[in-house]
Amino acid sequence: MMFCYQCEQTTRSPAGIGCTSEPGTCGKDEATAGLQDILTHLMKGIAQYARRARAMGVADRRTDDFIFYGLFTTLTNVNFTATRFVHLIQEASKRRERIKLLYEEAAREQGKTPEILSGPALFQPADSLEQLLRQAPSVAINADVEHLGSDVIGARALILYGMKGVAAYAQHARVLGYQSDEVDAQAEEILDYLASNPTDLDEMLEESLEVGRLNLKVMELLDVANTDSFGAQEITSVRISPIQGKAILVSGHDLHDLKQILEQTKDQGINVYTHGEMLPANAYPLLKAYPHLAGNLGGAWQDQQREFADFPGPIVMTSNCIIEPGRSYKNRIFTLGPVGWPGVRHIDNGDFTPVIQAAKALPGFTADAKEQRITIGFGHHTLLGVADKIVDAVKHGDIRHFFLVGGCDGVSPARNYFTEVADNAPADSVVMTLGCGKYRFNKHEFGDIGGIPRLLDIGQCNDAHSAIRVAGALAEAFNCGVNDLPLSIMLSWFEQKATAIHLSLLALGIKGIKLGPTLPAYLTPTLVQKLQSRFDLDLDLIGEAQADLQTALAHTA
Repeated sequence: MMFCYQCEQTTRSPAGIGCTSEPGTCGKDEATAGLQDILTHLMKGIAQYARRARAMGVADRRTDDFIFYGLFTTLTNVNFTATRFVHLIQEASKRRERIKLLYEEAAREQGKTPEILSGPALFQPADSLEQLLRQAPSVAINADVEHLGSDVIGARALILYGMKGVAAYAQHARVLGYQSDEVDAQAEEILDYLASNPTDLDEMLEESLEVGRLNLKVMELLDVANTDSFGAQEITSVRISPIQGKAILVSGHDLHDLKQILEQTKDQGINVYTHGEMLPANAYPLLKAYPHLAGNLGGAWQDQQREFADFPGPIVMTSNCIIEPGRSYKNRIFTLGPVGWPGVRHIDNGDFTPVIQAAKALPGFTADAKEQRITIGFGHHTLLGVADKIVDAVKHGDIRHFFLVGGCDGVSPARNYFTEVADNAPADSVVMTLGCGKYRFNKHEFGDIGGIPRLLDIGQCNDAHSAIRVAGALAEAFNCGVNDLPLSIMLSWFEQKATAIHLSLLALGIKGIKLGPTLPAYLTPTLVQKLQSRFDLDLDLIGEAQADLQTALAHTA
């Protein structure tokens, strides 16, 4: 029987929590769920040897490349193709043996006896799909829950799911050529820790904050990668309505893939549009310099079945979130990198000729739509450049409060809370936003305060790094801590990248975060209590928007 509870939309019923029958809420079948568990288990085994090899002076970058990529494939709404996971499992087994040999050779060369490892280091995946599925329950996230209890399983899950989010950001940086030995070493250490099957709750919660600290380094690395590759985000007016012509829609998060598509479609008479979390791409100078980057269409991931059906050209998914393609567009959607869906064409060689051919064959937009625009590009380079104006506005009483409202979107009606907060924030407050949760209100009119826009779109979810930088700069300017700022954080979460970001905020000691629309299912009441008491942190569920606004505004400049 399958078991998965890594995302916000997991089944919650009187019978228990977690998706236990196929398909899961996300559309994942039992075979894919089981294979993902096996692949994740093997990643721990690879890390066991990689960490020890590194201690012997042998750091193998290809091994770490595979760890991050492999974990990324197991994120929510990334890959649903069982055959791809069978191949990845076979590859993982080979890579584990390779790093094992490197470790043992290095140890012997230094006159040391190689350590005999256990657990994931020794797991031997079966040869056939049927046999693999028989093995899957023994390595599932809830394996031995009857003996260990849900608290231990939940604490392990918090670490693992945070690491999956870290892996996604690390992979985006690596495809741009940015890697850090410090990051690789710490990732190996954390996965090796998980491979030891820890049971001490306090120790595991401390380790989860290490995941948060690692994610801070990775988000910073990705910020450098994006900025060095495409320039710093600039304040940009982005068209969000189509223009006449052939068209390609690019969704996901990977700016490197978008750059390749723009380069290969240059002078082809094809317009390229971003979708979802790709919206911030329109603010990067080297990307918006392409005249056929025509703007952004559509909104958050959960609306893609309707939006993709209406789009008159091919769609390219560069990362999550893909959901089951509708019949009307399944033959014109393509997946890249870690993404996969059964029966959908996958491009793994960087050649977008099939996408270009599809764009030319499909009708495209037959006329310009009425022009609509939104303004984006308020990353930390932009905001820190006008920090003095923002500080003056606070000191003069023009800005009373800051709200950070963003994160992942989803289907739950409770997510309307975030819209209500943004729309009802008082006129002397500023709303910063990031992630796809912004689509709930980023077309609304917010006006400005003395020329400072009241709605500041910071970027993708990983641009939480920018929000942290800005908050730190404001705290320094006012000679106080971040928790003393007139700042309220309302975060919507959905999948494992949001888990990593939340752990980063907790690791920084930021308090009073409103998280919703529900707490992660793996955070048991015991774990929540321990997080609050041991680390003096608040895990405060969202409540009534108006009441939360009033409470927030009581903490003013």
